[in-house]
Amino acid sequence: MIYNKVEICGVNTSKLPILSNDEKKQLFERIQKGDKQARQEYIYGNLRLVLSVIQRFSNRGEQMDDLFQIGCIGLMKAIDNFDVTQNVKFSTYAVPMIIGEVRRYLRDNNSIRVSRSIRDTAYKALQTKEFLTSTLSREPKIEEIAKELNLPKEDVVMALDAIQDPVSLFEPVFHDSGDTLYIMDQIKDDKNGDNNWLENISISQAMNHLSDREKHILSLRFFEGKTQMEVSSEVGISQAQVSRLEKSALKHMRKYM
Repeated sequence: MIYNKVEICGVNTSKLPILSNDEKKQLFERIQKGDKQARQEYIYGNLRLVLSVIQRFSNRGEQMDDLFQIGCIGLMKAIDNFDVTQNVKFSTYAVPMIIGEVRRYLRDNNSIRVSRSIRDTAYKALQTKEFLTSTLSREPKIEEIAKELNLPKEDVVMALDAIQDPVSLFEPVFHDSGDTLYIMDQIKDDKNGDNNWLENISISQAMNHLSDREKHILSLRFFEGKTQMEVSSEVGISQAQVSRLEKSALKHMRKYM
């Protein structure tokens, strides 16, 4: 599957326009007066937003053309509901709308089917959460949501978990000076200790070729199962530096394994 296509749904993405703030303002004034041509121009001028969003979902196995069309629906909904008096950038308002539309599509077309009753419970729980947040001026606890719905806490938790999208361990969560940190880097491993490593690969010999600092970092990461953030605190360097040293050490070790 090709994700870097120039043409998606008949649209040449390399030639998409970039609207200036003045152009956006003028077009939106015309849109509010019912100008359909202005609406089309505004949609076309914001298709780059859709492209930037659907790139986040390129590892889901879906056709980019399909995601692009769904993203365009989210964009159009954002245009129709955008309130210029709120002093918020259109992109700030539109991106969550586009993401939400794509996520709904992926959820409804997921091969892992969730029953209608569980989904209904989840949606009611989300609505109740929003209501209680505005009422209490804080995020409500699961117990409070369950009480409001007159449901067992376990049912609410299960329903909310069931509609969560699966996330790849290799999904980037942070960029620092060209170094990408992935979800996998944030996960602690409590099961795999040094015994498993030593039984499967000749790691002890390979580690002899590393510096003391690299050995210490790998020991904390893979023998003690600590996250990069925990290693960062213990060693006294940034998480990005930990990630850099870890990857360099593993690459160096592969030559001797």
